Amino acid sequence: MESTSFSPATAEHPRRLLPGFLSLDLCKELEFIHRSCATAGYRTGVLSTTLAHLSATGCSHLLLPFVKVRERLKEAVEEAFDCQFELFVEFTGLISWCKGAFIGWHSDDNKPYLKQRDFSAVCYLNDQGKDFKGGTLRFQDGEPSSIAPVAGDVAIYTADYRNVHCVDEIIEGERLTLTLWFTRDSASDEDPKLLNFLSQALERDREGPFYPLPASDNMYWFAYNGSGFDLRCARACQLGYTFYYSACGEKIPEDSFEMLSNPLFIGRGHEVFQKEFVNSMHALQVMQFYHWKASEAAKVRGTKGQAEQELISRKHSYTQLVLSCDKELAESILQCNCHVEMENLFSWDDFALAIENWERYTTEMRRKLSAFMPSWLSYQGIYYIDPSELNGCEK
Repeated sequence: MESTSFSPATAEHPRRLLPGFLSLDLCKELEFIHRSCATAGYRTGVLSTTLAHLSATGCSHLLLPFVKVRERLKEAVEEAFDCQFELFVEFTGLISWCKGAFIGWHSDDNKPYLKQRDFSAVCYLNDQGKDFKGGTLRFQDGEPSSIAPVAGDVAIYTADYRNVHCVDEIIEGERLTLTLWFTRDSASDEDPKLLNFLSQALERDREGPFYPLPASDNMYWFAYNGSGFDLRCARACQLGYTFYYSACGEKIPEDSFEMLSNPLFIGRGHEVFQKEFVNSMHALQVMQFYHWKASEAAKVRGTKGQAEQELISRKHSYTQLVLSCDKELAESILQCNCHVEMENLFSWDDFALAIENWERYTTEMRRKLSAFMPSWLSYQGIYYIDPSELNGCEK
């Protein structure tokens, strides 16, 4: 792959752009993971999905799409900055910046607890101008002085004073990135810690079934100027869905947010889908999976089957889950045309098929993760393994 060198790796402000480093298919898969699993991030207006969080919430299998790109990025950084076989991955995470988010001039090692960081990699998952406005990456010195995010492109640079940078305020939409930091300090390698999380998660979930588990409610609360909203509900609303429940005589918790961890139904308009989901995260992951694959489903869809009428019910049979969330704020912050786009494609038949496909996707990913774990634990590192090298262990 051809890279664009902003300046030689030995120059005063070493940085490079790697155009098209990530495939658009991978960008979409990582977007699916982030929109399904993200929590409120480390600063106002920022959402994050870390690999440790995936392991802790029943989604350890979703680490697999990161494995090969982490390895490729580490090799690209080592080659660009002439430090072959010296680096470890210190952090891997999906980070999105929403309306109003920005950060001023800084280097990525500008705190005592960040001094282990040697190199940064920012992988753009969506497009400036199309998916969001603002969010340009700017450098204080060196040429060129700015990078406009394009899906698939990667910016790599030293994490020190030589690459002081800022990010312009997001004016509209949501800017998605896969962000990694690399270190020469083996004690800061994230892999041993991740393997510990993964081992615990696989032991806990050994018997299945494999459904996502909600974290604490406060982790999904997006606070903004004294108001806020729940990210799970906001993401569902983005796609045109509403949560419902069937009380069946059971006592409803005083804190309605607790219902998001209980079995739920989902609806659109005046219809409610009759399948019960284990919790809101299970429902949200299926919604996002359907949205990710909706255009493919529409292409292969034949005439609408008779099954659709058996899949839905009028909503008077259920009670809508009402939460104290600022919906107008959520729409303003997470601005997205997904709801409008989905209306032209949506089919409950396709949605039912998406549930089956999501279950197959999840089962296959967990099977691979279980097959890879013995090698990873032996090596104490997470790395790409060609399935053909497993000598039948994966079967």
